[in-house]
Amino acid sequence: MEFSEHILTPKIEETRLEGPDISPVFGTTCLTGHHLIFYSHNKENKEYWILHRNVDSVEKRYSLDKNVLVLKCKDFKHYFLSIVKQEEANNVCNSIEILSNQTKSSYQYPFFFRPKFSIPEDGYDLFSVEKEFQSVSSKSDQWRLSNINITFDVCTSYPSQIIVPASITDQEIRKSAKFRHGGRFPVISYLHQNGRAIMRCGQPLTGNNNKRCKEDERLVNCVLGSNHRGYILDTRTLQSAQQARAKGGGFESEYNYPQWRKVHNSLQKCAVQQESFVRIVEACLDQSSSSEKWQSKLESSSWLSHVRDVLAAACLAAQCIDREGASLLVHGSDGMDSTLQVTSLAQVILDPDCRTIRGFLSLIDKEWIQAGHPFMDRCFHSVFSNQRIRSEGPSFTIFLDCVFQLLMQFPCSFEFSVQLLCELQNHAYASQFGTFLFNNEMERRNHKLRTKTISLWSYLLSEEALPTLINPVYQSKEGVIWPSVAPQSMHFWDALFLPKLDTSTTIRAFVNETLSEIGQLQNELLDLKQEVGNLEKLAADADGVNDVEE
Repeated sequence: MEFSEHILTPKIEETRLEGPDISPVFGTTCLTGHHLIFYSHNKENKEYWILHRNVDSVEKRYSLDKNVLVLKCKDFKHYFLSIVKQEEANNVCNSIEILSNQTKSSYQYPFFFRPKFSIPEDGYDLFSVEKEFQSVSSKSDQWRLSNINITFDVCTSYPSQIIVPASITDQEIRKSAKFRHGGRFPVISYLHQNGRAIMRCGQPLTGNNNKRCKEDERLVNCVLGSNHRGYILDTRTLQSAQQARAKGGGFESEYNYPQWRKVHNSLQKCAVQQESFVRIVEACLDQSSSSEKWQSKLESSSWLSHVRDVLAAACLAAQCIDREGASLLVHGSDGMDSTLQVTSLAQVILDPDCRTIRGFLSLIDKEWIQAGHPFMDRCFHSVFSNQRIRSEGPSFTIFLDCVFQLLMQFPCSFEFSVQLLCELQNHAYASQFGTFLFNNEMERRNHKLRTKTISLWSYLLSEEALPTLINPVYQSKEGVIWPSVAPQSMHFWDALFLPKLDTSTTIRAFVNETLSEIGQLQNELLDLKQEVGNLEKLAADADGVNDVEE
């Protein structure tokens, strides 16, 4: 480990630290390979640890009497470190900038982290393709488990085992993979109770010459059977899909896929969503704005518009499955961002198991981690870095915000609280756990992630963390939830974007408000029952009078 060459000044006395959860305190600052550690000199002798990977950028604010480094973190918190000597401040700044941008896998902190909590179970075993196949096969015998991608030569971003239609051979799958962007051939994402399936894939490589692949057509069509129709949900505009043909991409021809109806539901690209991500955080950090100006900045960021668009697309997908009784194929261009947003969110709407803690973590494992969402690329920087990389984008954050909207509209339908969503967001960008490291299963297996790191799920399901994530008003219910996507139904996720607020207070206020509403509804229900009882009694008395008269 060659961290020492990047740490020019490992220890600095007479420093001062201030942050959202730290009152101004004097102490000693030390730099290690993964953390900035501040030892306070007050009576409490507290230690404050800031993970280098969590620092998105370092801003210098120098004056004649002090040198302040502003550590802008990926969880939107800012820490102010004052250092007497300018040379030492420069050294600390340079060290943090280098160590926070390390890309070498052997330098990543999860490979060095040793937990202090007891591990009840290995979180890496929470979800497996074998368990998913058991669930699918219990509903239908038309699927099989294939090891065609065991060496990742068919698709580098797919897992080694894949559930495919039983009537399709591995040779047909290989040909279909060559016809799809990135080798991402159609795979099952979810099988509903009515037997209808949600599938996902990359765009077909039809090009300007309208190329076709009979094996791909057979794979897609065999899901429907002879008497059913399906929908292809393309998360691009029709114009964007047509323009993709010039670059070798394209969309399915109605002539070659006659049983499928195409629906274009446009969702913005990562770069556009990233700009909105930056603007909404900037608005939240602007403390000088009036409430009207802040509201204007929030609207102009278009963040909630992106959230609403994704939620609406997921509702459309769920409607196709549950109400139309039709199977669904979802894709955009590469099938690793908007596609996963729609398929995973549709399952939260359709499947009550995905609204439990274990079920939700399994869903993220299946639809994001093992499905090949490139977390390492998308979440390398957050909103403060000056290094804008095209591959970065808040796809996973928007998905979590959509789940937050569902939780706000259906507070009793989710076993977990808002705190779990905040934990997932923060760990996706910087973590001591290995769950969100790398871009796909092939990379994780090459670096032996399962044996060399601890799963985030192990921590979230531990006795230490789990009680803090439970929703106290949760009531287990079967069935589908149908959210509103009207603008007035959208909520601002203050627990995430305003970390300076006391999150526990926010959650407590929400819980108290919900409990009050439940109590009011229960009282109204009792009044209605009493009213019904009185009416039934009056009816019985009237019948008795009529009998006497007769």
